[in-house]
Amino acid sequence: MEETVELVPIHVEKVLQSRSYTCIVLDGEEKKFAIYCDVPSGKAMNLYLSSTEKPRPGTHDLMNRIFMGLNIKLKHVVVYDVEETIYYARIFFEQQIGEILHIVEIDSRPSDGITLALMHKVPIYSTRRVLDKTIPYED
Repeated sequence: MEETVELVPIHVEKVLQSRSYTCIVLDGEEKKFAIYCDVPSGKAMNLYLSSTEKPRPGTHDLMNRIFMGLNIKLKHVVVYDVEETIYYARIFFEQQIGEILHIVEIDSRPSDGITLALMHKVPIYSTRRVLDKTIPYED
């Protein structure tokens, strides 16, 4: 018997930068939590949050061009697990080839998945299990 996984919508409340790390504050239903990542990932995320023009395309822009060229649509991102302070995410895509609709799910760093979700304006979810396990973020 398969276990039912409850998905909870989350959104990026803010992205805090320091010299050595980035703190992504996510808000989901009754709880805020933080995911930490490297500085370049945070800078990319802030560019998409602020709609700032970039002088040159970044890695996520390259990925976006590949998706467009292959007729791939990003559907949503799920933060599906956490072990200690390491979070795990999956990105869900769909690609129409002729009459066949392919749904593809790939493993991702949460920072990359969230950045792509912001770029494509698609939903971000967390599993209920992750929300239950995370330490609440407080300002």
